[in-house]
Amino acid sequence: MESFASIYARAAKRKGGDDALNALLPKPKTATQLKRVPNDRYLSEMTACVFRSGFVWKIIENKWPGFEEVFHDFDTMHCAMLSDEDLEQLSVDKRIVRNARKIASVRHNAQFVREVAREHGSFGKYLADWPEDDVVGLWNELKRRGDRLGGATSGFFLRFVGKDTFMLSPDVVKALVRQGVVDKAPSGKKALAAVQQAFNDWREESGRPLCQISRVLAASVG
Repeated sequence: MESFASIYARAAKRKGGDDALNALLPKPKTATQLKRVPNDRYLSEMTACVFRSGFVWKIIENKWPGFEEVFHDFDTMHCAMLSDEDLEQLSVDKRIVRNARKIASVRHNAQFVREVAREHGSFGKYLADWPEDDVVGLWNELKRRGDRLGGATSGFFLRFVGKDTFMLSPDVVKALVRQGVVDKAPSGKKALAAVQQAFNDWREESGRPLCQISRVLAASVG
């Protein structure tokens, strides 16, 4: 497996130098910043990621004020207590995207956020305390305990709320295949463990967060 320094040098050359590459790199939130985010904002972003999945993102963005309105600013108690009748009414509400299964996920995920908050003090503390050398484990927990948070959705959610995570975009997968970490897009437990270990190794070498390593890998392939 190639050193991160070598991968970074190739990515910087492709993007026009260090300054140009570094301008593209995301910055994760600190543990303190994650803990300060209210539970309702985590539920809001979780819902946005669920609705964006397989849909035109711009439409969700344009309708988002309507989502905030009908779900009472994603108050977790309100959303967790939605009745079946409430969900049925929301499924015909033109202020939001009328996908009944995704609308129902809001209730489940509100209950999930509240359960986690009871266990850990807040959802933000749960994310902040999760070890960064096991982000795949966090993806699995979100999928297991949440609703419609499998696939790439959990990664997008974590990236957008600021929890350090890598992404398995087509370019990142291409870079991982080039490095011999996997031979195709990873999905099984063994392949994902190999990806996690590779990122952990590059993180130890470079001192950079996972999100930046991920972006550099994507920038290193043509």
